[in-house]
Amino acid sequence: MSYTHTRQTAIALSLIAGSLFSATSHAQSSASAAPSAEITYNLGLVSDYRYRGISQTRLQPAIQGGADLAYGDFYAGAWASNIKWIKDAGFNGSLEFDLYGGYKYALNKNLTLDVGGLMYYFPSNSLKPSANTVELYAGVASGPYSVKYSRSVSNLFGFADSKGSGYLEANVDYELYKGTNVVAHIGRQMVKRNGYANYTDYKIGATREALGGKLALSLVGTNEDFIGGNNKNLSKAGLVAGYTKTF
Repeated sequence: MSYTHTRQTAIALSLIAGSLFSATSHAQSSASAAPSAEITYNLGLVSDYRYRGISQTRLQPAIQGGADLAYGDFYAGAWASNIKWIKDAGFNGSLEFDLYGGYKYALNKNLTLDVGGLMYYFPSNSLKPSANTVELYAGVASGPYSVKYSRSVSNLFGFADSKGSGYLEANVDYELYKGTNVVAHIGRQMVKRNGYANYTDYKIGATREALGGKLALSLVGTNEDFIGGNNKNLSKAGLVAGYTKTF
């Protein structure tokens, strides 16, 4: 074997070995960069459970809790709260249980897309049509600002023939200083083929990291009156306080 051929063989072997080492390093790097699943839990207490501006607990407190799973850009979770509105309407049902999942994707360094679905399940509810509701949603966020649109793919919370209802919202969650944020929200609920139930809701308030969790105080209301149990206006403007612990 000539020196030239030996040298060429050595170079070839070096290139192959280098390629294998590079591929192995890349595989190891990719493996180390693979996302890992993270599960968090939350437990909270609110003075009044308001959903899209309307009290679900007849202006009374609620205990709430849930769990969230994050895996890279994907997420899923479950959440529950006590409610009163179904019983106040004369039917069975005192619990709300939500299941959701979605995907968040960074369009660029300033803009994030969020798409997913959410099922509101009310065990043993006897409303006709059922109160159980499924919505799909899409939203974008940039820093403290976000907008989101949700569309029902089932009847909406017991409204007959309301598939295709929509909810459009805009939110601000701005850190005023470390641990303290100001929050604002405005939303428009549009109930398909039940236009009398359309309304606008709003919220403005603040959150503060304290006591190992997050304290919140907000003024919440709507532009319409919704009368519920004991002839109470469930959508009147009022202060809502809450505390949530995540662990």
